[in-house]
Amino acid sequence: MIECKDIVKTFDDLLVLNHVSATFEDGKVNMIIGQSGSGKTVLLKSLLGIHTIDSGRIEYDGRNLPNMKEKEVRMLHREVGVLFQGSALFDSMTVMENVLFPMQMFAHMSPEEMTERAHFCLKRVQIADHALELMPSEISGGMQKRVAIARAIALNPKYLFCDEPNSGLDPQTSLVIDKLIQNITREYNICTIVNTHDMNSIMEVGDNIIFLKNGVKEWQGSRHDIFCSDNEALNHFVFASELYQQIRNVHQ
Repeated sequence: MIECKDIVKTFDDLLVLNHVSATFEDGKVNMIIGQSGSGKTVLLKSLLGIHTIDSGRIEYDGRNLPNMKEKEVRMLHREVGVLFQGSALFDSMTVMENVLFPMQMFAHMSPEEMTERAHFCLKRVQIADHALELMPSEISGGMQKRVAIARAIALNPKYLFCDEPNSGLDPQTSLVIDKLIQNITREYNICTIVNTHDMNSIMEVGDNIIFLKNGVKEWQGSRHDIFCSDNEALNHFVFASELYQQIRNVHQ
């Protein structure tokens, strides 16, 4: 479980996160949503330690990230997997080499153990053996995303961060990626945090949703709770299209 408690983040004189508190649970797809400029990307990067917060606490199962020493942060990062926007695979490495990379950097494993783990992770995301020696440019966007997920779980993380995991994907492939992230989260009881503005993803797999507006946490609940929310800002964001307005009317 990851908890942020009363965190504040400013850039120069701009207040980006305004005393945000939230809980991100194990075994659930936790989502951070909001309009562009709402602070969701800054929150995600603050949770990862990329941004140093001005005040507050960020606790990984009780361990306060801002107070950790450099060695402790490095150890924590071994428990963290990250799925970057656009997959961010290494162009000069094959599919297999991309998945091996984090283990070669951080794991105390023999080459045979690393290869076995890479094969397991790639099989888990349904990448066929014939694709292992292909370069990222030789596979589809959906396959690139699945390889990126395999790389993110290679170190068997307790915490998984996903930044716009469906960026650039068609709706059908997006659904496949959503379900894969959800299944892996539940199967391994991972604390997964997804930064997204994809309404299909929110409605499909959002177990625990944090809604930000202007750096303030306006609402927290599940995808089921959204339909009965009386938060005006959330409703304006979620039900902006006529289609989702119709869906909401059916649920009311």
